Amino acid sequence: MKGRFALPLAAAGGALAALALPPFRYWWLAPIGYAALAGVMLEVGAKARLRRAFVFFLTFFTIGLGWMVEFSLPGAVLLVLLETLLATLPVIVLPRTRGPMLAALPAVVMLGEAFRYRFPLGGLPMAGAALGQVDGPLLVLARAGGDFALVFAAAFVGAALCAIVVALRIKAPGLRRTATAALVLFVLLTAASTLVKAPRATKPIRVAYAQGGGVRGLRAVDNDVTDVYGNQLEATAALKGRFDLLVWPEDVIDLPGPIAKDPVRLDVGKLATELHTTLVAGVVEDFGADRFKNAAVAWDRSGKIVDRYDKVHRVPFGEYVPARGLINRLADLSAVPRDAFPGTGPGLLLTRHVELGVVISYEVFFADRAREAVRAGGEVLLVPTNASSFKGRQVPAQEVAAAQLRAVETGRDLVQAAPTGHSAFVDAYGNTSKVSKLGVQAVATQTLHRRSGLTPFVRYGDRPMIGWMLFVLVAAAVLDRTVKSTK
Repeated sequence: MKGRFALPLAAAGGALAALALPPFRYWWLAPIGYAALAGVMLEVGAKARLRRAFVFFLTFFTIGLGWMVEFSLPGAVLLVLLETLLATLPVIVLPRTRGPMLAALPAVVMLGEAFRYRFPLGGLPMAGAALGQVDGPLLVLARAGGDFALVFAAAFVGAALCAIVVALRIKAPGLRRTATAALVLFVLLTAASTLVKAPRATKPIRVAYAQGGGVRGLRAVDNDVTDVYGNQLEATAALKGRFDLLVWPEDVIDLPGPIAKDPVRLDVGKLATELHTTLVAGVVEDFGADRFKNAAVAWDRSGKIVDRYDKVHRVPFGEYVPARGLINRLADLSAVPRDAFPGTGPGLLLTRHVELGVVISYEVFFADRAREAVRAGGEVLLVPTNASSFKGRQVPAQEVAAAQLRAVETGRDLVQAAPTGHSAFVDAYGNTSKVSKLGVQAVATQTLHRRSGLTPFVRYGDRPMIGWMLFVLVAAAVLDRTVKSTK
């Protein structure tokens, strides 16, 4: 597409794709946005494509990562620019001719997401395109292909729609028939994917969450840890009936040293005994003068601590500052005065009655953390989290969407608990229930099911989708050369 409307159309496409993300959740806008991206890529050179893709992704991430301005406007600008560059660079490999370009576009979009998910500092899957498809029919694909299957699929539908529009405009019936056939085949394959069921449910388990409530928008250094713990106790007192497992959020017990030596362990253990339940709580422990540990700790019905998992994937500039000595000379780091000490191994809590897979807070955005927890034996997934630092609803909503993805990918029922929301239950098919409101005190119980089988995604991870992406890119490049050689 040539002309002065190309850049505005690219920006409009990026905005439409971003409006599929939580909290907006207009999932059907994403393919239209990708159709606009495909349209502005047609019949122009490499430099023009890079400019237009840059505008598309700049708009997308400006909206999708809008929450960053709450913390730092310069940081938000730098992050949006970095994510935009990572998503834009793969456009370099797009073929020039129309058909191969449209065929390769979904793989190129997926390649950009693959870069973002891994670089830098372990990646940033927040505002990932897959989060925009959890309410749509493409979600079922996650059981086999994870996040990347949803990203590829949304971009594929967009490219096919673009091809149909172009074919009608230039009166190319061959292109129209090919695009329509590809779209129909894709719909059939997506429908067939519903036959891949979640692993068989075994014993039911009654699960409760307690959300203490409180003021949102407070940094951890400004929060009164006594009030947080007290709110949790108050919320827990409102629970009725019997339940096998109670989940408290991340960082509701903040201690000056190891919990194994602190009297609070006895208080929480007594509560677990009184409720006749297994209780899992988020615990933060000081670890030396300038470090801390962030863990999920499990008490059984006897009141004893039976297991713990220490968070592995830390939040950059939230739980640790890379190159702290250098950055401290350039910026105020008073909001992040110390670094988290990372844990190791899969997130698994072994209790008397059930094996619990655990991903703490930020880890819910990383499919590999949930996958490792399930491969280690997790029968139900727990997500103790804490998004209280965010005033808006964007991050809490994206966390719930990520939890939906993890539930479908792993074929596990899931419970998420947050001190100020959102807390929720998610079944193995991605359906949410009893999603709490933000800022309020809330409790809920739900019957979940233990599952022990493995989904295709848990077995093979991203490897099949990465292999498919590379095949598409190579095939498109070969087809591009063939088309050029016949002209």
